[in-house]
Amino acid sequence: MRYVLIGIAMMVFLVVSLAGFRGDISRKAPIELIADMDRQPKLRPLEPNSFFANGMSSQPLVKGTVRQSEAIPLADGSDVYPFETEHPAVSGLQMGTTNAVVNIPLEVSMGLMERGREKYTISCVPCHGGQGDGNGVVKYFGISAVKSLHDPDVVKQSDGDIYRTITLGKGVMKGYANTLSIEDRWAIVAYARALQLSRLGTEDEVPARFHVKETEEAEASAIAEEGQGK
Repeated sequence: MRYVLIGIAMMVFLVVSLAGFRGDISRKAPIELIADMDRQPKLRPLEPNSFFANGMSSQPLVKGTVRQSEAIPLADGSDVYPFETEHPAVSGLQMGTTNAVVNIPLEVSMGLMERGREKYTISCVPCHGGQGDGNGVVKYFGISAVKSLHDPDVVKQSDGDIYRTITLGKGVMKGYANTLSIEDRWAIVAYARALQLSRLGTEDEVPARFHVKETEEAEASAIAEEGQGK
């Protein structure tokens, strides 16, 4: 029995030694077996530091390393910078109003469309699907409230409305302003319009070289001419 009491006493002493008296006020921190990075060597902003010649922890920026933004070329030949937050190309709103811009302010080229396809595949396909119909992979994880880009209300939206949705988010969708540049967001708008046109476009809007009927007739004519040549 004596050894049992000694063992219990030693266990209590060990627990108290390691855990300390919880709730008591003390100037000494308790022993931490696993610190979990609660305490680590670091430099605080206004703390003196003898390592540097000026004795400061916070050092000034290296001379000449001022952050600069790259200009974004617009369709009208002018440029805009990302810090011009009131500009329609950055905000997606007409200057001085709450109305969204009607058309994409950047020049819509094959380069922009290809960039939009790339960024759409990375950021939008998981939810909206490759065809923009809202059948992305997230549906398999129970997220079914994904908007189809082919819904009439989305098709009727202006380019600026879609741009602002990408920027700020809407409903369950989060905004992508921190991961997609201004040009990338407008490029996605252009690609989204291409997806809509691929489903809503008419036969008259398809270039003649892509018409299946004309292609078949051309192939038949070529075969006939080749037969006559023989």
